[in-house]
Amino acid sequence: MTSAAPPVTEPDPSALTCPGALVGPCATCQRKTHKYGRGGTPLCQWCMKPVMEKWGPQVRHVNTRS
Repeated sequence: MTSAAPPVTEPDPSALTCPGALVGPCATCQRKTHKYGRGGTPLCQWCMKPVMEKWGPQVRHVNTRS
């Protein structure tokens, strides 16, 4: 993972390697990411990085609703 995220108009690399039906918006920044289905996550790699640093690599889902 890179430290500086590209503009949100650019998709997460995971979105480029999965079928289009499994692509959805990141729950935080709305960047296109592999969101749905096996191996997907509701966060792009840049939004997931601080979550993993805080909670560890086993974190699977983050609810952004308050």
